[in-house]
Amino acid sequence: MNQGKLIIFSAPSGAGKTTIVRHLLTQDLNLEFSISATSRAKRHTETDGKDYYFLSEEEFRSKIDNNEFLEWEEVYPGTYYGTLKSEVERIRESGKNVLFDIDVVGGCNIKKYYGDEALAVFVQPPSVDELRKRLVFRSTDAMEVIEKRVAKAEFELTFAPQFDCIIVNDDLAKAFEEAECCIRAFIASCQTPSANS
Repeated sequence: MNQGKLIIFSAPSGAGKTTIVRHLLTQDLNLEFSISATSRAKRHTETDGKDYYFLSEEEFRSKIDNNEFLEWEEVYPGTYYGTLKSEVERIRESGKNVLFDIDVVGGCNIKKYYGDEALAVFVQPPSVDELRKRLVFRSTDAMEVIEKRVAKAEFELTFAPQFDCIIVNDDLAKAFEEAECCIRAFIASCQTPSANS
């Protein structure tokens, strides 16, 4: 059985990657979502093993020490997020393609680790102003948090050239279509028998 491929979606906060990822999971692309691990507290709407693998800070650090993460980051002091190698291998060994919804630095790290076995897609907002508007419209964060996110987004946009595909999300239906095309082309190219196989 063929091992699954890796499809990475990264973007600045508010660019719409999670909406695109949710759409892709409903399409016939043989995808399974890679569940991240985090040391942050579980929200009442979340389920362990479905939304995240919730670990204590001690458990998370112990897994870092044991080299169990493909990538990890301390996003805020004491709050870690990461991708467990065991989660990726579990999905790949089932023959499914692994779908990541991950921050920009994490996306770059996974792409470096897997090389041609991974497709890295960067979802870009039409502009930084539009991104700010979306974050304000969400009304989940205070203004100073939004400004921090916008500043972080401006930094993250500089990573776009390191990705295989860039999708500018100014029209969601078009972004869905582009994302599907990228993935189908990538999966098809991986299934082409190579001359020396």
